[in-house]
Amino acid sequence: MARRMISIDEKIDRAKVVVGRAKEKYDAAVNELEKLLTKKQELRKDELIAAAFSSSKSYEEIIAFLNSDHGALSR
Repeated sequence: MARRMISIDEKIDRAKVVVGRAKEKYDAAVNELEKLLTKKQELRKDELIAAAFSSSKSYEEIIAFLNSDHGALSR
């Protein structure tokens, strides 16, 4: 049984299909990651707001703390 030689053009076409499928999977994964990161940011914002409301500190004290060096994260 003789094997048929696959031309370079056919190999290129097949590779394009494989890359196209991989790109679709990649794009879907990136989209899902962006959704999850946005959701996490929203949850953290809600948590921060809840903490501010339950705090005994005034709005001005909270804002002053956040704007001070004490509110900054160490790098």
